[in-house]
Amino acid sequence: MDSAPSVNATYLASAEQTLVKILVAGPLGVGKTTMIDALSETVPLHTEETMTQASTSVDDLAGARNKTTTTVAIDFGRRTLPGDLVLYLFGTPGQRRFRPLWEDIAHGALGALVLIDTRRLDASFEVIDMIEERGLPYAVAVNAFDDAPAHAHAVLREHLDLAPETPLVTCDARDRVSSIDALIALVSHLVAHSALDAS
Repeated sequence: MDSAPSVNATYLASAEQTLVKILVAGPLGVGKTTMIDALSETVPLHTEETMTQASTSVDDLAGARNKTTTTVAIDFGRRTLPGDLVLYLFGTPGQRRFRPLWEDIAHGALGALVLIDTRRLDASFEVIDMIEERGLPYAVAVNAFDDAPAHAHAVLREHLDLAPETPLVTCDARDRVSSIDALIALVSHLVAHSALDAS
């Protein structure tokens, strides 16, 4: 009779890994689900539901008129970076009514990647405020929609009132390499602020 395979050899990674919880945040329709789809090395978990007529009075769809579904709980994916750093990516709902859920999801996160859309910058203020109130370090990634106006980073920093040390990058949430670059900007920021060292 063959012996059972070793649990260590079959299921556990041979190297030590650092596990980190990261939020992917931003307003409704900014590309959080798309980014997690692009980034995740495992099949991502989505809690997408069809938007109903009842939501039109509470959800601002300006600039996202073709959106037909919305995240009602989380998106979840996983990405391993060099050095056996494993990022657990939690996409958060962008609507105000989900704030209690957002607070629960944010528990234990070491940082956040905030996606913004230059067609509707004002929609990002509330999300950035929530992250700053929680004291989470964050990076901002401009999701470069095809019809979005381009602004110099200095203009965006001033409009969003970003601290000088807050990373600001441009990405395409549909593209894996571009999205990984945005994640690396956040992780570098976390390392610089010792968030990973304390985990």
